[in-house]
Amino acid sequence: MLDDITPASNTSGPHAFAAPPFRPRLPWLGGDLQTLRNFLTRRRPDLLEYPAQPLSLPVDDGSGDVLLGTLHQPAERAAARPLVVLIHGLTGCEGSSYILNSADYLLARGHAVLRLNLRGAGAARSLCRLRYHAGRTEDLQAALTGLDAELIRHGLAFVGYSLGANMLLKFLAEHGRHWPVRAAAAVSAPIDLAAASRRIMEPRNTAYHAWLLTRMKQDLTGPLVDMTKRDRRALALTRTIWDLDDQFVAPRNSYPGAAAYYAANSALQFLPSIRVPTLAIHAQDDPWIPSEAYRGFDWSANPALHPVLPERGGHVGFHGRGDRVAWHDRIIADFIAAT
Repeated sequence: MLDDITPASNTSGPHAFAAPPFRPRLPWLGGDLQTLRNFLTRRRPDLLEYPAQPLSLPVDDGSGDVLLGTLHQPAERAAARPLVVLIHGLTGCEGSSYILNSADYLLARGHAVLRLNLRGAGAARSLCRLRYHAGRTEDLQAALTGLDAELIRHGLAFVGYSLGANMLLKFLAEHGRHWPVRAAAAVSAPIDLAAASRRIMEPRNTAYHAWLLTRMKQDLTGPLVDMTKRDRRALALTRTIWDLDDQFVAPRNSYPGAAAYYAANSALQFLPSIRVPTLAIHAQDDPWIPSEAYRGFDWSANPALHPVLPERGGHVGFHGRGDRVAWHDRIIADFIAAT
């Protein structure tokens, strides 16, 4: 158990890793500014120097849905570097700023990179009947099955962000041993989904909540989605994320309600089963994701897990001193290289 949330690492396993401390860069002080910088600055590398190949990866569940992604090759692929799969968060897509920035840095480090859209996200919104959720790990299975074996001959590494990080952790516990996964990293994962839902609905998060709720409603619709006029009217009238999960996300994925959906898919319960070297990066001042679940978990019991839990950094922020590259991108690349 961690008594204090500071930069930390699990040093009990064969892949011990110590992260450098995070020091926020002016003027991005505090969790909110660290979080908002991704939206305020909109630094989006174009990646034009790296050859891009659009991928269409069918989901073999009878829905006819496909996952879309973009595969980039580095200018010069470093020897034996694994393919890195980037998994976006709630209401994100392969074009989210944090995905593009991570891809840019990892490509410069010699990795091939796949920017994956989860089911119904980004350009796939009009191609899918169903939608991703916090625990739909079978979609990651489908995506990997659709890849050319040559792409993963040096192994795989995964980086997940926010809701995508929760999904990734669950996937690693369920399926990680079936794939040549060398390393993984989860950034700002809501490992207790119910607690995260309650946190985002707090009065201090009113603006965040309204923004996310609007985008979630947009994500749930699409030309192929089976939704009646009554469903659409009810969706428009939903006022909280908990209610949206309770009335739409849960029942459309065979859960009786939000509580059951959260309980079944929260990554916290899957952490003991992960056997892949995995970074868990989370900031104490994250305004969206509470830290109690991170504090209460016994990280030392699983040597595959490496918690890196600084006091500052916000939600998928970590804009630090001395480098324009986000702190989490730098330590993730170092972690992958060390495994």
